[in-house]
Amino acid sequence: MCLIAGGVNGNMREKLIRMIKAGKHRGPDGFGVWTDEGSLKGSDFSEVESIPDGTVGILQCRLRMRGSKDYIQPFFNEIVLAHNGEVYNYVQLREYLLRRGARFESNVDSEAILRLMEALLGEGLRPEEAVRRAMLMIEGDYAVAFVYRGRIYLLRDPLGIRPLYYSKDGFFGSERKVLWAIGEEAIPVRQGELVELFKGGTVRKRLLSPLELTRGKVGKLNEKTAVKAIETILRYSIRLRVGRKTGVLFSGGLDSSLLALIASEYSDVVLYTAGAEGSPDLEWARKAAESLGLELRESVFDREDVEKELRKIVFAIEEPNPMNLAIAIPIYFSAKAARRDGIRILLSGQGADELFGGYMKYVERPELMERDLLEIGERNLARDDKVIMANGIEGRFPFLTLPLVQVALRTPSDLKIHNGERKYVLRRAALRMGLPKELAERAKKAAQYGSGAQRILEKIAKERGISLRGLAESLFAEVFSRSSA
Repeated sequence: MCLIAGGVNGNMREKLIRMIKAGKHRGPDGFGVWTDEGSLKGSDFSEVESIPDGTVGILQCRLRMRGSKDYIQPFFNEIVLAHNGEVYNYVQLREYLLRRGARFESNVDSEAILRLMEALLGEGLRPEEAVRRAMLMIEGDYAVAFVYRGRIYLLRDPLGIRPLYYSKDGFFGSERKVLWAIGEEAIPVRQGELVELFKGGTVRKRLLSPLELTRGKVGKLNEKTAVKAIETILRYSIRLRVGRKTGVLFSGGLDSSLLALIASEYSDVVLYTAGAEGSPDLEWARKAAESLGLELRESVFDREDVEKELRKIVFAIEEPNPMNLAIAIPIYFSAKAARRDGIRILLSGQGADELFGGYMKYVERPELMERDLLEIGERNLARDDKVIMANGIEGRFPFLTLPLVQVALRTPSDLKIHNGERKYVLRRAALRMGLPKELAERAKKAAQYGSGAQRILEKIAKERGISLRGLAESLFAEVFSRSSA
């Protein structure tokens, strides 16, 4: 996980310095800068004042997760590339590319993307053709920027797990505030999209939709086949995403309990929950952790705690959205506790509701599942990524692996919502994997209500004599007027 940023509009030095300062919380372990006039890499951020000027520039601030301890992007040769996220099948990609004659200079997973793009562009493919083919080959969470023939190309994985923004003036960054720091607007790169930046313009093309993953597949899955596929793929997805020690964002519901159970087979797992005392999520998390026999770390917050951290949370989510603010509160407190414990990876159950029919609205309108999946990147994942990263931790989302998405899309709606029971097929898979019945069948409230965060925000707003939306908007205006001052 890291910050990537840059642009293609001349006089880059001062802008790159300001972008690093605005976004280095995403990558505190070092920085690397390439421009068409030179490069600089280091671990001492006081050295950023010495980065070279240029007309095109690209940078990374690294949060070290895997690979060479000292290697910092960007990679540069004929293609200059920086990547935010993880490539989980990089070993297989590396072996494939080595057989084709590629040479690697590190064991960093990001280099597999670079060498893959070199190979595809070397076949004479146009950038959009090469990127689409790469998207179909990479199993991972990624936002990528690369310079090719004087232009910058931006891409975001088909589910939009990692955030990425650009401006019409030719700049980009992992977070909105990085662009705001240089006086630029911030437009989201959509999931599965390629954006081309060049001096004087931008071009955007949607290359790969999750709905395309079932193209050419024959028929829908029956219950037995779907349950078995969910078990096989989810186990594999979790095993790829855990570290030696792994945290789980935990509410005691079906999704987080299933992640915790499976992750504990491959990693030393610690559960993190946050809520107001007496809240349903806190009470259920305690019962579920005891049932699973796993260590639980609680962050019990009250109104004073929330008020103390509100501005930091608004700074992280970068929008005056009251619902996202309420959802972000328990995530923020859990990530903060994990950071104190030295945890670097937090697993989240995000995506399970959209894939398997978890929300009440799907009972009447199951077609909304596909719509929400196509919007999950900016609606939910960008928020969660930024809140977790505000604490220097990487969030990972095992349900949102492309093979599991494919299974979910091929599973009939009446197996997702069966006789009024939401997530029916996922609950059957959870029981098959050994999740206790009371956890597999638990019906859970949305995070903002289950944690008590919504009620606390409403009390704060009422005392200030404004609506909940008014509270979110006033905090946003205060935070970002200060940060830009």
